[in-house]
Amino acid sequence: MYVGTLSFDLLLGDVRSLKQKRSAVRPIIAELQRRFAVSVAEVGDQDLLRRARIGLAVVSGDAAHAGAVMDDCERLVAGRPEIELLSVRRRFHGEDDE
Repeated sequence: MYVGTLSFDLLLGDVRSLKQKRSAVRPIIAELQRRFAVSVAEVGDQDLLRRARIGLAVVSGDAAHAGAVMDDCERLVAGRPEIELLSVRRRFHGEDDE
């Protein structure tokens, strides 16, 4: 079993309220879940208007497949014109990890 995680640090566009922030973050989370069948949630910076941290996890029996899904997810988020992707933190855990 292989588990990959991504943490995205996002800078949102013209957001002036937490309600606008939710309306910017929710479609990203929903699209990642729908297209890639991964677990996704907003995991930090909930009280900051223009910043968001999204966490994602993928589980697979094949390391190459897990890596490919993580690459596709990162491309999707980086390609969103309404946000700026500030950083991505990637972790990968395999069967040999203690």
